[in-house]
Amino acid sequence: MSWRIGVDIGGTFIDFCALETGTNRLETIKVLTTPDEPGKELLDGLTLLQERHGIAPAEVTSFVHGTTVGINTIIQRKGSRLALITTAGFEDVIELARLRMPEMYSLFCARPEQLIPRDMIFGVPERMLSSGAVARELDAEALAEAVVRIRAKGADGIILSFLHSYRNPAHEAQAKAQIEALAPDLFVFASSAVWPVIREYERTTTAILNGYVHPRVAGYLASLEAALASRGVPAAPMLTKSNGGIMNVEAGKTSCVSMLLSGTASGVIGAAYLAEQADVANVLTLDIGGTSADLALIIDGKPQFGTGEVIGDFPLFVPSVSVTSIGSGGGSIAWVDEFGVLKVGPESAGSTPGPACYGRGGARATITDAMAACGFLGHAPIAYNQIGMQRERAEAVIGELAARLDHPLQATAEAIIEVAVSEMFVEVNKLVARFGVDLREFTLMPFGGAGPMLGCFLARELGIPRIMVPPRPGVVSALGGLIADVKGDFIQTIFAASEPASMPLLNAALARLKADGEAWIRGEQGFAGNVIESLSADMRYHGQSFEIEVPLSEAWITQRDVAALNDAFHRQHLAIYDFNDDAAEVQIVNLRLVVAGATARPVLTLTPQATSPLEPEKMITVWLDGASREVALYHREILQPGHRFAGPAVVAQDDTTICIPAGFDGHVDASLNLHLTLQTDA
Repeated sequence: MSWRIGVDIGGTFIDFCALETGTNRLETIKVLTTPDEPGKELLDGLTLLQERHGIAPAEVTSFVHGTTVGINTIIQRKGSRLALITTAGFEDVIELARLRMPEMYSLFCARPEQLIPRDMIFGVPERMLSSGAVARELDAEALAEAVVRIRAKGADGIILSFLHSYRNPAHEAQAKAQIEALAPDLFVFASSAVWPVIREYERTTTAILNGYVHPRVAGYLASLEAALASRGVPAAPMLTKSNGGIMNVEAGKTSCVSMLLSGTASGVIGAAYLAEQADVANVLTLDIGGTSADLALIIDGKPQFGTGEVIGDFPLFVPSVSVTSIGSGGGSIAWVDEFGVLKVGPESAGSTPGPACYGRGGARATITDAMAACGFLGHAPIAYNQIGMQRERAEAVIGELAARLDHPLQATAEAIIEVAVSEMFVEVNKLVARFGVDLREFTLMPFGGAGPMLGCFLARELGIPRIMVPPRPGVVSALGGLIADVKGDFIQTIFAASEPASMPLLNAALARLKADGEAWIRGEQGFAGNVIESLSADMRYHGQSFEIEVPLSEAWITQRDVAALNDAFHRQHLAIYDFNDDAAEVQIVNLRLVVAGATARPVLTLTPQATSPLEPEKMITVWLDGASREVALYHREILQPGHRFAGPAVVAQDDTTICIPAGFDGHVDASLNLHLTLQTDA
């Protein structure tokens, strides 16, 4: 007997999803996080898995872990003290950025403070041309002087980012070797090694993010390895990545930037797998935990990817699952501003003290408290019976807000829910505009501990006609890590016209990418199975400021088929912008390669059709749509394939509560997914 375990740490809970190989038996639990004792929740979870499900640590053959330590380090600005060494004359690159303000229409907007202050940025004489030719050799004496000054200022590490190092990294490699000899106590990251892409701001800020979180991430991962070893877990831990894949711990200690969005990305991967099993092609995912609501699109069965996702105040330019996040989680705090306007978030109660209704010392109203005060919660054990629901505490803190607003208590609670939903509504519309899709063709999949609580309310506002709630929605992110592929991204800047004269450059770049990908997945990751390679290019018309990613066939490059390359770009440009120009010159900016080693995925067991009609356990009183109503209560474990019911209703289960207003009809499929359909005349 052996087990594969996926783990995801959120702001309030750490989720475990365990799969028994051979039988496809699936077991899940949630454990409250322990911010004051990082890592304790992991050991607590292993203990619970053994006590409740008989999963011995020695039987764990795969352990995949998603963590928020990197992103939290950036958001909280608790990372390392860094210095930046760059080409003399380019010391202000990160401050200038792209000359845009975060909120272009706000007169009071200010740029965020950079992670490296100006007095920690040093220019040294050297110059590499855009062709890769050396115009000026690196000044070793100036570099040594900079290192002395950096050490005197108490830096923990150094970031190297020289002009055009994406084309020729020789000077960065030379500087790194010299610094390591002069100051072995400082860690050093070169931008050409972190993400060798054209545009110095993007390359520099990506390397800075990597170095900023490196000490805390590396320390956390070392503690993770020690904790698992102390419990006798033989599996070497793997980490979920922002690109929806996984990598080993050793890679994570240095390639920290690639795991900043690991938790949100693995949730989308888990949702895509569940949607595929249910034969649902287009999905809007709604992942709501304790601190945030994360939104993403799955189109034709595929999660959408992109670059430029914002981490705290800073853009991330490595490939990642395209996720939009807002501070509207179950623990997000409701408050009244100085103008008497009700607001929700982004501050969260987290796990300590948590929402007031958890009875753990929380004294401020949260979204979860609003749901409790409206009567939706408390009808089944919360978080696998780890929390007792105390509705009277929720009503007390909601009552304080109600007094300030001069509104009835339950009307205030419902207003908190409506404000949270409206904030999600705005972000969904931005996401829809970016991808140009029609939500009437999509199914909403709410998951996370709070996603199913709010999913129907959001779908109703957006006019999304279908909702699919998985059997275990509270642990979808942990499931995503469990089934994710080993996956690496590689990039080579070309910056040349798409013409016959550029084909030798393209073929040389392709050969380098394939060699790097092979070395990473076979050597560094030790993957021995079948590897799938996906090739693409960032392309644009000559004169455009931005490029689009175009899937390519390797044969087009090896056979020097320029016409096929350009035709693929024209078609992609037409699909995105409803315009193309077949006669215009096309440029290839970057060539990209993704290598992926497939992970075995479970085959979901189908459940026989129900033999008896569905009856509610009882009727409960909730405050819904401005009135007190009697609604049916069902427990999820009694819902069987073929069962049907109509809203309003509440479905309670161990890891979440599903709140269903009037106008939704529900039915259960053979995989125990709950499908809710919004009636057009509702």
